[in-house]
Amino acid sequence: MIKTIIEQRRRSLGGGLHVGRVLPFAKQRMVGPFIFFDHMGPLDILPGVGAEFDVLPHPHIGLSTVTYLFSGNVMHRDSLGYEQAIRPQEVNWMTAGRGITHSERFEHGRTHGDHLHGIQAWVALPAEQEEISPSFTHHSGLDLPQWDHDGVIGQLIAGSAYGLTAGAETHSPLFYAHLEMAAGATAEIPSGYEERAFYIATGAVEFAGTRYESGKMLVLGSAASRVRAVEHSRVMVLGGDSVGERYIYWNFVSSSSDRLAQAVSDWKAGKMKLPDADDTQFIPLPDEPMPRLQASR
Repeated sequence: MIKTIIEQRRRSLGGGLHVGRVLPFAKQRMVGPFIFFDHMGPLDILPGVGAEFDVLPHPHIGLSTVTYLFSGNVMHRDSLGYEQAIRPQEVNWMTAGRGITHSERFEHGRTHGDHLHGIQAWVALPAEQEEISPSFTHHSGLDLPQWDHDGVIGQLIAGSAYGLTAGAETHSPLFYAHLEMAAGATAEIPSGYEERAFYIATGAVEFAGTRYESGKMLVLGSAASRVRAVEHSRVMVLGGDSVGERYIYWNFVSSSSDRLAQAVSDWKAGKMKLPDADDTQFIPLPDEPMPRLQASR
């Protein structure tokens, strides 16, 4: 059963970088613990281009960011001192906890040219772990199990599914995987979780007798389900158990509206440390005042 169909909405992250925003959505704020889902690119970055595509240092609380690329190269720097390039089919997993800042810059593309295409997702932390110490890990190779069966090449990005478990430490039950599907191939959407969805990054698929094009996320019920590729398609499958209601404002996520307001105040007052290797610029708070918060579920 399909609960909701979400079509990406184009959003600017500032400068020249635009993304397809999928989550949060008015009728489906979260899928399991996933509270944010952005489709980055595809975008060609030409050699010699300026820094307008870079995402300047900015803060987070209460979540883990999950960056995954189909193509391209992004340099991550954070306030813990980590400096780590992410490349295709690798994962940067950053847990903000009580607070972290980071930047994402396209230095490789400015020098050599690049084709940027990927997904950034946010996973809300359980309430009892929202204030844990921040951390960062990079994952590649055996940390991200792969399989190749009947026209489907899969890679598990996080959590447990398809009888496999990925290397990143997660804080609640979830799954997140990348499927490359040949035309005519079918794939199971993992079951055993409260909420599930799949997102068509490229191509077109058939589900329950209907064709769906790229740029759409289908949020599903709990019944067993399979998706069939109408043409070569790239499909992201994700879901997990609910962590409860969350407030979200700008880059902050929390189960407490007061905590969110405190984070806004801290950033405005310059109390959140910038990355040592990238501390001369930052993204200011949005111009508009903090809205009346509405919990996400």
